Amino acid sequence: MEALTARFARDFAALWSRSEGPVGLAVSGGPDSLALLVLMHAAGCAPFAVATVDHGLRAEAAAEAALVARVCADLGVSHDTLTLSLPSGAGVQERARAARYAALAEWAGRKGLGALVVAHHADDQAETVLMRLNRGAGVRGLAAMRARSATPGAPHLPLLRPLLGWRREELAAVVAEVGLVAVADPSNEDPRFERVRVRSALRDAAWLDRTAITESARHLAEADEAIEWATAQCIAAIRREEGVLVWRPDAPRAIALRVLEAIVGEIGRSTPRGRELADWHDALRQGRTATLAGVKGWSRDGEWRFAVTPPHRT
Repeated sequence: MEALTARFARDFAALWSRSEGPVGLAVSGGPDSLALLVLMHAAGCAPFAVATVDHGLRAEAAAEAALVARVCADLGVSHDTLTLSLPSGAGVQERARAARYAALAEWAGRKGLGALVVAHHADDQAETVLMRLNRGAGVRGLAAMRARSATPGAPHLPLLRPLLGWRREELAAVVAEVGLVAVADPSNEDPRFERVRVRSALRDAAWLDRTAITESARHLAEADEAIEWATAQCIAAIRREEGVLVWRPDAPRAIALRVLEAIVGEIGRSTPRGRELADWHDALRQGRTATLAGVKGWSRDGEWRFAVTPPHRT
């Protein structure tokens, strides 16, 4: 356990320092988040509190939250249960995720916590990468989950994932070593959900190295940062001429697409899908005038120009 604790301390220190203040752990009672709790307590990386979210979707959830509360009491760690009331039905996992992060962000603000810490690990990351590959994602999507990012819906609150280099089996072993019994969420075995189907496929593909997939995602995240840096240089070069944005499109396509995304984000009326943005780019590259999300784009003298189109009257 000593070696695992030291390893976790290194992983956590790469994302957050004790001087940055206390953090909040999201702990469901499953093996991954219980291992996070055990390692965080053993390593003493930073002051922390724990929250368990009861989405109101399963009768067992209240007892699971109580189990986490008992473990925290034994460790001398502050614990809160955040109770939600979500209706079941279509898109329940997506709705539950959004509501969970909103509740955790509100809790973190109320407790004066500087970041949220979650237990996503290498197997989760491999599943995410494969799901996004199957949708034709680009560099940004294939970078998948970042070790440090912003909390969904709360961009001011850092979201830390110190376990992305850990395998699911390692975390289960941590829990077993300290004599805890984790809860099992039946939705994690429900084949109606895409992630469960991908997880099952991964179990049948032992030749796939989850840790290597996670490392590839990290490299893609670094490439994404480089593209973002280059995009910022291009955006800084945009001129404004009497209500028209003017840009010379001499950047590679991957960067040009993000410049267009930024332009639409600033003056457009909606957020376009990736395919729509790509089609708009291609039309402009071919010298055609095209409109997307209320932004008209056209080419003149080797430059692209953009202006807001008047809204349609009804």
